[in-house]
Amino acid sequence: MNIRHLEHFLAVAETGSFSRAAERLHLTQSALSRSIQALETEVDGRLLDRVGKRNELTPLGRHVVERARRIVLEASEVRRSAELLRKADGGVMRIGLGSGPGAILMTPLMCHMAQNHPRVRVNITRGPTELQLVQLRARQLDALVVDERRVAPNDDLHIEPVAEMAAAWIARASHPLAHQAAVTLANLLDYPIATTPLSDEVVRLLVERYGPEANPTRIATLQCDDVGGLIDVVSRTNAIFLGVRAAAREGIEAGSLCELQTRPALRTTARYAYVSLAGRSEAPVMSLLREFVAQRMVD
Repeated sequence: MNIRHLEHFLAVAETGSFSRAAERLHLTQSALSRSIQALETEVDGRLLDRVGKRNELTPLGRHVVERARRIVLEASEVRRSAELLRKADGGVMRIGLGSGPGAILMTPLMCHMAQNHPRVRVNITRGPTELQLVQLRARQLDALVVDERRVAPNDDLHIEPVAEMAAAWIARASHPLAHQAAVTLANLLDYPIATTPLSDEVVRLLVERYGPEANPTRIATLQCDDVGGLIDVVSRTNAIFLGVRAAAREGIEAGSLCELQTRPALRTTARYAYVSLAGRSEAPVMSLLREFVAQRMVD
């Protein structure tokens, strides 16, 4: 069975129009019609009925569409595998990073790749996990490194836990609370709280630890997906960052930031995962990302 005929039929089925499908496929309508006719001859039955200005699937057509999608996808993966093998020494790494992984990985990863693998093209996307999952499923991204709690398990996703990292309350070293031995939630709330959007599970853990007044929906005064930007604000003001400690690692090591000693202690972690499409051939170059993530995402 001709894969191109199936691809052409799927385009007509998805658009409901020979003209729009032909435009999408960069074919003439006559060439597209011949392709569909050839497929109908091959399956010995009509696949489309003309209803007014639209083309609707026949019962046979609906059956063929379900199977054709799987066949076309598998054929695409075969072509992709062959291409990846030809480009084993280079290629493209298209990654989506969540807020925490972005702060921990993005700049170090680009520096590492530029110095050690200059032939590999690295494209990094930041943004909400929900949007990145759409991009992953559309095959615009090869993998994500994101908060595991923000990814709902699904048959089409392969979710691999990669790290569990401690959260902390972080402030600049000259902050009024920096040298207190036992900082309370009331002390913290005297200052702006900066955080990323948190999962429901983390919100529950905070409330269990500190009481209902610790609900981030109430206490967060500065909120965005850019952890690096939040850390920068904390280093310049008396705002306090609530998030993964490793995101502030460089500032803590340099002495410009510090972890506040709260009572009770935070004892909350962020769980990160490597997410890819189940059944999709992975480029050899992605092993470089896996190795880097394993080395870098530690407390």
